Amino acid sequence: MAEKRDYYEVLGVAKNANADEIKKAYRKAAIKYHPDKNPGDKEAEEKFKEAAEAYDVLSNPDKRARYDQFGHAGVNGGAAGGGFGGFGGAGGFSMEDIFSQFGDIFGGHFGGFGGSGSGRGGRRVNRGTDIRVKVKLTLAEIASGTTKKLKINKYVVCDQCGGTGAKDSSSYTTCATCNGTGVVNRVENTFFGRMQTQSVCPACGGEGRIIKDKCDKCGGEGIVKGSEVIEINIPAGVGEGMALTVSGKGNAARHGGVNGDLLVVIEEERNPELVRDGDDLIHNLNITIPTALLGGEVEVPTIDGKARIKIAAGTHAGKVLRLRGKGLPSVNGYGRGDILVVVDITIPSSLNSAEKKLVEQLAEMPDFKRAEKVENQNIFERMKSFFR
Repeated sequence: MAEKRDYYEVLGVAKNANADEIKKAYRKAAIKYHPDKNPGDKEAEEKFKEAAEAYDVLSNPDKRARYDQFGHAGVNGGAAGGGFGGFGGAGGFSMEDIFSQFGDIFGGHFGGFGGSGSGRGGRRVNRGTDIRVKVKLTLAEIASGTTKKLKINKYVVCDQCGGTGAKDSSSYTTCATCNGTGVVNRVENTFFGRMQTQSVCPACGGEGRIIKDKCDKCGGEGIVKGSEVIEINIPAGVGEGMALTVSGKGNAARHGGVNGDLLVVIEEERNPELVRDGDDLIHNLNITIPTALLGGEVEVPTIDGKARIKIAAGTHAGKVLRLRGKGLPSVNGYGRGDILVVVDITIPSSLNSAEKKLVEQLAEMPDFKRAEKVENQNIFERMKSFFR
């Protein structure tokens, strides 16, 4: 499978391009590669879809921010079900979906070239609503990526009428108000002269047809309440609050329109031993006084089990030890974080007489009479000094 091109490169704009520049670039590309202008040209059609996908991401501030930070993984997230991302990867977003966004770009109704697209562009295409669900993941699942099967309660296409909302094929008729175009034209006299405006047909709601006899099961809506089990592939390295989009897996649309999307919001299960900080993991390690003085080996937790590390003699509380490459993978596929082990020393809350006598003897030793000055820092301040 060919690697996706950079969205800024697709539209031919700089990474700091503003919204107007992005819209202008997309408009130019859409006109150039429009299927009606390039009949039978598969390459032009793919570029047309590619430009629409790029615009869908770069015109949305949230999607653009995720893309700038994580690249394609931030908005596509992997190959899940219908595919992550606004366009569900290659081919996940239909031509009708692309045409439906032209109203914002081309100022209302956008017809085809040479007249062949006027009917298609004029009629309104309903869109189903999005569904948002939360998925809780363990650190192990985040580290390796995982697949989840979710049962989603939602609106589905009516199996009796096939989504048309009509009792049968003869139960609807072309709208007489708009003649099936879905739009009505109106001419007004203005200060600048006579101007023609176009709006959604009030009689049919932009659908171009009117149902005479409604489906008994869905009442003419074309959708009914149902459920679907959806398999979602979640990529490694995702983080708390990140939203992955499964295109076309939201609520079905009225009268055979475009399905909404399923938004999967990531939640992280709390790990009792490891705390996440970006791609790094932090563990607070308690060691005994003898281990701190004499050194030794101790066990520390990792994502996939335990690891033994050496504690050097004379280790102070607050020392940070690094286990390179034992943290979480980056969501964009570049590198892996570390496990940072922050040392703390356990001080007994009470001593018996024998222990107290030994400590008193140690206190008389020259090395134990000398106190080293250690700054009063909290754990995170100590870690910052570790990286300086």
